[in-house]
Amino acid sequence: MKIAIIGATGHAGSLILNEAMERQIDVTAIVRDPNKLVADVPFITKDLFDLTQEDLAGFDVVIDAFRPSNGKEEMHQTSLEHLIAILAGTSTRLLVVGGASSLYLDEKRTTRMIDISDPKAPYYPTAYNMYQGFLTLTKAKNLHWSYLSPAANFVPDGKRTGRYQLSDDLLKKNHAGQSEISMADYAIAMVDEALHNQFNNQQFSVVSL
Repeated sequence: MKIAIIGATGHAGSLILNEAMERQIDVTAIVRDPNKLVADVPFITKDLFDLTQEDLAGFDVVIDAFRPSNGKEEMHQTSLEHLIAILAGTSTRLLVVGGASSLYLDEKRTTRMIDISDPKAPYYPTAYNMYQGFLTLTKAKNLHWSYLSPAANFVPDGKRTGRYQLSDDLLKKNHAGQSEISMADYAIAMVDEALHNQFNNQQFSVVSL
C-alpha cells in the first residue's frame, strides 16, 4: 500500500506520518517546505492547490491533513473542492482529517455541534468552514472517501495510549463522560482506516476509552 499525506509537517499530519512509518508503510509526504520535515521519507514539494490527478495517481490512499492559517479558514472548503475534483473517478481513496462540528449530538440526528456553537467564538470560523467542507464531500460523485472526526476535545500533546473507540456521526463520550482524544491516538485510528477501509464514503469519529 502506498499512502500520501498532505500537510505532513503539521501537528496532526506529522503524527499520522510517524504512525505510518512505525508500521513500515510506504508513505510519501506532500509539503510546501520539505525543510520542515523531521522524518526521512520521500516527499513531493507542492502546494495542495497545485496538485494534479497525475501527482496522486500512484497512491492507494491520500490523507488530507491540511490546515489553513488563521484568517483563511475558507480554505477548509476550497481545498476539499480541489481534492475532490482531481480524485473523482479514480481508485485513490481520500481520507480527511475532519472536525467535530459536523457530529450529531442526539440519536435522532437533529442537532449537530455546529448548531450550538457560538458564532462569536474564536474557533467558529474553523468549525463552520470544516462543516461546510464536509457537506461538499458528502455530495461528491465517483469518489472514495472517509471523514474522521475527532472527539470534541482534540488534544495536541495528549498521550499515545494505543487504544480508542469508534463511533459513527454521533458524538460519543469516554467512560469518564468526556469527549476527548489525543492527536497521537487519532493518528492510530486514521492509519487503521487507511489499511482496513471500514468506513468507505462515511463519516466516523474517534474518542478515548
